[in-house]
Amino acid sequence: MGMSDLYGPADESESIATIHAALERGITLLDTGDFYGMGHNELLIHDALRGRQREAVTISVKFGALRDPGGNWVGYDARPSALKSFLAYSLKRLRTGYIDIYRPARVDPAVPIEETVGAIKEMIDAGYVRYVGLSEASGATLRRAHAIHPVCDVQIEYSLFSRSVESELLPVARELGVGITAYGVLSRGLLSGHWAKDRATAPTDFRSRSPRFAQGNVERNLSLVEQLRAVADARGATVAQIAIAWVLSRGKEIVPLIGARTRERLEEALSATALELGAADLERVEQAVPKNAAAGERYNEQGMHMLDSERALR
Repeated sequence: MGMSDLYGPADESESIATIHAALERGITLLDTGDFYGMGHNELLIHDALRGRQREAVTISVKFGALRDPGGNWVGYDARPSALKSFLAYSLKRLRTGYIDIYRPARVDPAVPIEETVGAIKEMIDAGYVRYVGLSEASGATLRRAHAIHPVCDVQIEYSLFSRSVESELLPVARELGVGITAYGVLSRGLLSGHWAKDRATAPTDFRSRSPRFAQGNVERNLSLVEQLRAVADARGATVAQIAIAWVLSRGKEIVPLIGARTRERLEEALSATALELGAADLERVEQAVPKNAAAGERYNEQGMHMLDSERALR
């Protein structure tokens, strides 16, 4: 997403070079949304994959968020008819005959999940999609969806700062054999070790409106990062690598998404795969960043209202 939208300026040539570097290092999953830059990200992925074997890459696409020409959020739509239209445009922008994993970006409260998943199943039967995915769904919603068609994975925020998935969704996913794709593993830069409290953000940057980056909260959160930095220093690693390694330690069914926009950040993140955290390391990480220690919600009030995964916990 950051290569096209919501995190400030990005360099397109560096973005493509970063995707190429990821593919060359063995990364096989590319995650996007049709609303990332209003289609720009899908076009970018097409350019990055030009001349490469399509079958070697798993493309995951989220749909449903509605935006106007100014980039404003104007609603959400996961009706079957809208889904099929969104899919048609994604296939054209990606210039591919199929999408590997297709998922609603949020659970639409106005549309039964059975109808949304049923429409994806139709597209699977027609050969346009291979797997059903969900995003920010509760355990109860996952059960209902899984009864219509097997769900491949649920994409949800999961990091040292965001652990609500452990309470309700993760046990259900494990029971059903459904994977968890963890996004926000670096808490949008807070857990990267590179963020400073006085860092300026553009008005279009998501973080300028994020509660965790708000004055008062950001200072508290960065103090937790400094405690984590001591753990990282002891292991000869960076804060980001410890944060990613922690997510990797949560289970083999959990796949972290890395939002690196440059080859430098990609390389830092990939190095976390060689970092194995033992029991003593994990205890020190928990002491540095206890569960529920982060200050501020992960989205503003409107964003939190759209999270089916959080409604189940309230």
